[in-house]
Amino acid sequence: QVYLVESGGGSVQAGGSLRLSCKAPRTITSVFNPSPMAWYRQAPGKQRELVAEISNGGRTTYADSVKGRFTISRDNARKTIYLQMNSLKPEDAAVYYCLHGNSRSWGQGTQVTVSS
Repeated sequence: QVYLVESGGGSVQAGGSLRLSCKAPRTITSVFNPSPMAWYRQAPGKQRELVAEISNGGRTTYADSVKGRFTISRDNARKTIYLQMNSLKPEDAAVYYCLHGNSRSWGQGTQVTVSS
């Protein structure tokens, strides 16, 4: 229902930073804006886990493992959400997915690798 395009993944050293983006270029604002959005991640052999959520009004929540290091934000005019990841650790390595909550639509995933 909602087409999401992710970007920004890559390989970094521990302590480095990445910024992930997830855009909905083919979705009208009346569909995008009312929906909560989220970032999830999935490491090999593990379940997909919630990393951060943002409401349509901009309220945010974070997994304990990323509090103080990651920041989720949204730009409704651009139909985009972001995940700023600082002080990256090897345990942050995973495929990261964005989610449009109302439609339960997922992005394609973008891989993040962190080397020590």
